[in-house]
Amino acid sequence: MEKLVDLVLHPIRMRIVMALAGREMTAQQLAETLGDVPPATLYRHLNRLTEAGVLVVASERRVRGTLEKAYTLGSQGAFIDPQQFAAMSREEHLRYFTTFVATLLDDFSRYINQPDAINLLTDGVGYQKFPLELSDEEFVAVAQGINAAIVPHMSNPPAPGRKRRIFATMVVSDVVSKPPQGGQAPEIYNEK
Repeated sequence: MEKLVDLVLHPIRMRIVMALAGREMTAQQLAETLGDVPPATLYRHLNRLTEAGVLVVASERRVRGTLEKAYTLGSQGAFIDPQQFAAMSREEHLRYFTTFVATLLDDFSRYINQPDAINLLTDGVGYQKFPLELSDEEFVAVAQGINAAIVPHMSNPPAPGRKRRIFATMVVSDVVSKPPQGGQAPEIYNEK
């Protein structure tokens, strides 16, 4: 069986999952939202995501003799549980992270290259890195604060005045490449 992370971290499938986050959409609506994805490709990826339980059919209705399905994220959605995440090899993490970053690059490229005028400030577009000195307990508090600010808005439906925004997070422990100033060098830096 294909791993959930392998299934979801495909550029087109990731776009489908992101489009359905907090929403219910038909294949036709998804085709309009993901205008550059050919219909046959879209249906193939919808089927794979549905078979794996990432997506579920939320409703069905007859339209001109055919059955139109509306899709939404399943109960687990596209989330990978912490045990599966921790059990992945270094090579898998590097491959999945590369794919994750590539999907962000694709999102940003589609935004920046759209034919309409863009305004990064009013659109809320930005990218930054913040080095934080945090104990494990402080890090947990920061993560909980971010979740408390974001999670209540994840199920907001589309509405006038709302823009769909992608908020991505990444946390990496910094690797010290030289000894800190004024401190004792770690063992690997001490000459013997």
